[in-house]
Amino acid sequence: MAQESTQQGAPSKPEVRHFVVGPIQTNCYAYVCDGEAMVVDPGDAGQKIADQLKGVHVSLIVATHGHGDHVSGVAQLQKATGAPFAMNAADVDLATHATHNSRWASEDAPQPQRLLSEGDQVQVGSATLQVLAAPGHTPGGIVLLGDGVAFVGDTIFAGSCGRTDLDGGDSQAMQQTLARLCQAIPPDTVLLCGHGPITNMRHELQTNPTFPR
Repeated sequence: MAQESTQQGAPSKPEVRHFVVGPIQTNCYAYVCDGEAMVVDPGDAGQKIADQLKGVHVSLIVATHGHGDHVSGVAQLQKATGAPFAMNAADVDLATHATHNSRWASEDAPQPQRLLSEGDQVQVGSATLQVLAAPGHTPGGIVLLGDGVAFVGDTIFAGSCGRTDLDGGDSQAMQQTLARLCQAIPPDTVLLCGHGPITNMRHELQTNPTFPR
């Protein structure tokens, strides 16, 4: 499991810690602010991620969507930290039956304690992130938009977007989502993708062939 920090700064400034986990190299992130952490998409490495966050209070676990390669580590991470689990209601069935729905899932996700919808806010220390609905890759995909960063899951990749040919995928919904995100996400925002390299919105607006023109 690789770890890197994508932002550095004073203790009160949010920091993103990046982990690459699982057989298909899923990107997991910990958003740390004021000694608290939100873990996004813990892949299949919940205990390993908890071990990497010793000394930090994990206050929330969030899934950007319900696919097994993103949620298989939730149960272990929740057991290790006691943190509540949050995701969009439309993907709960997908996540809680991950081992049935995905060959990449090592464990089903537990039932979430919090359901996230468009317009909700997530607090991590003194930092606030906005929840944006992002259906297309799955019905319940979400994006978490913070100050200068966005956790985009498998909705946006560097140079492409998420697949829509899997169960629950919808190409029309994906195009509508991308059109909305092009307006909602500021150009200078770092995009923390679910797989592959980290990118930024300005670059994707200029070069991503899947974005509406």
